[in-house]
Amino acid sequence: MTEDQSTLEIEVGSGNVFADLGLDDAPELKLKAAIVGQINSILRHRHLTQVQASALLGLPQPKISALKNGRLRGFSLEKLLEVMVKLDRDVEIGFSKSSRKEGSRYSIRNEKVRIFVAA
Repeated sequence: MTEDQSTLEIEVGSGNVFADLGLDDAPELKLKAAIVGQINSILRHRHLTQVQASALLGLPQPKISALKNGRLRGFSLEKLLEVMVKLDRDVEIGFSKSSRKEGSRYSIRNEKVRIFVAA
């Protein structure tokens, strides 16, 4: 190894970037991020402009911009679920006993995939 080279340390993430950053509300932020990802996917699929999405969802255009850019602060889970309903999605909330040794977790799913979020 030369003088200019140094040892590169690699740290494996937890699967939740918000937890890795030490944020107290990491599980909620990961859940919100998953929902916002679904919202953005629907908006892209429909080829909606921010102005059109604003009219459809009843949100000011700057809020649509925030969603499209992944800014989660200022959006409650309730508001994000309301947006999903306005996008013609059924929202289903269910509870079941956890069978995992690691503990309980949140999950969201669409027609194709389930996204698990550790609590």
